[in-house]
Amino acid sequence: MTTTGEDHAADRAGPGPWWWDRWRSAALDIALAAVSALECGAKGFAFAADAGIPRFVGVLFGVLAGSVLVVRRRWPIAVVLVSIAVMPAQMGFLMIVVGLYTLAASELPRRIIAALAGMSQIGMLIVTFVWLRQGVDQGDLQFGDWFVPIGAITTSLGMTAPPVLLGLYVGARRRLMESLRERADSLERELQLLAERAEERAEWARGEERTRIAREMHDVVAHRVSLMVVHAAALQAVARKDPEKAVKNAALVGDMGRQALTELREMLGVLRAADGRTERRAAVPLAAVGAAAAAAASRAAGGEGPPASAEGPCLSELDELIGQSAAAGMVVNLSVEGDARAYAPEVEQTAYRVVQEALTNVHKHAAGAKTHVRLAHRMAEIAMQVENEPPPEVTSGSLARLPSGGNGLVGMKERVSALGGVFVSGPTDAGGFRVSAVIPAA
Repeated sequence: MTTTGEDHAADRAGPGPWWWDRWRSAALDIALAAVSALECGAKGFAFAADAGIPRFVGVLFGVLAGSVLVVRRRWPIAVVLVSIAVMPAQMGFLMIVVGLYTLAASELPRRIIAALAGMSQIGMLIVTFVWLRQGVDQGDLQFGDWFVPIGAITTSLGMTAPPVLLGLYVGARRRLMESLRERADSLERELQLLAERAEERAEWARGEERTRIAREMHDVVAHRVSLMVVHAAALQAVARKDPEKAVKNAALVGDMGRQALTELREMLGVLRAADGRTERRAAVPLAAVGAAAAAAASRAAGGEGPPASAEGPCLSELDELIGQSAAAGMVVNLSVEGDARAYAPEVEQTAYRVVQEALTNVHKHAAGAKTHVRLAHRMAEIAMQVENEPPPEVTSGSLARLPSGGNGLVGMKERVSALGGVFVSGPTDAGGFRVSAVIPAA
């Protein structure tokens, strides 16, 4: 894990005194300033003797000039200018080297660094040339005239070029490290953002899967249990009048109850299996529950038989679905327009679920009402409509008092909208209720 930019900023603004980041930097600059003050003070003593001024003035001037090195980090330009100013007194050589290095390593524009370095080199060249010429003329240096320009050029380059080049290298390296650190910080923030977005997408996917599972369980169980309640109410009404019909209804209720229990066991079994595998750190995806719900839903048409595939029911099972509602006492008619053909599994399953849930709602809210189911196979879409007439005043089914969770219409609309279709539901002018859906065939 990298350190964030804020942490580095806090490090740079550490507990050092005044403008220093750290006490170590302050101690280094104070030590350099002390050495420079001693050097300039010693040179000032000799300069005062040559200039004919009091020696303590020369020493004081040298000490003050050399002490300027203490502010090299805050005002590097001032240090270089002072070093150039005291250069004719042949003092401040340490201040020149350190000042140029600090200037080159700073964030100042390159043109300013080049201008001050050039001034310093020219000043050092002139001072060295004069000093060497005086030495040769006075006989202190036993060299020819050729040595003066060569020595002046070599000395000026040796005093200015190395610190400037080193400072430029250190400054460039520091900027590179800061750039890499900022890149690492930016990358870390992006990774954190991506992780948060991935977690949000995963949470959204889990929510969508839970919604799908709830919708499957509602479609599977609600229809089956609704028919059971309707048959039970009819059984109660005809138990004494028509024992044969009562026996038939009781058998239907038993069959439907066993089928509903089988479907519930399958769906709950997947959930329990997932809980058991959690201990082994192998979680079962929620999609498995949805697949189990779809497989159980495919057997909603009733009857013992081999399990259907996880793709769910298809339109060929509509006759059986309507037959179950008719057995429960509903007068229901099915009309089909167009030539039947094969659709994608999700299209057929959604169309089946719409008709199933619409019939379940008729059992709940309009028991005994005559119902019309229309299915139209069109060129690029499939349309279905379930419309019931107003229910009679009192029927055996109406005594069932089926509860309603209010999720049926919402689930149908979600299914149809997920496939790019259109879903409309509402009461009719005659007092009944109509559910219509159009689903693209592709």
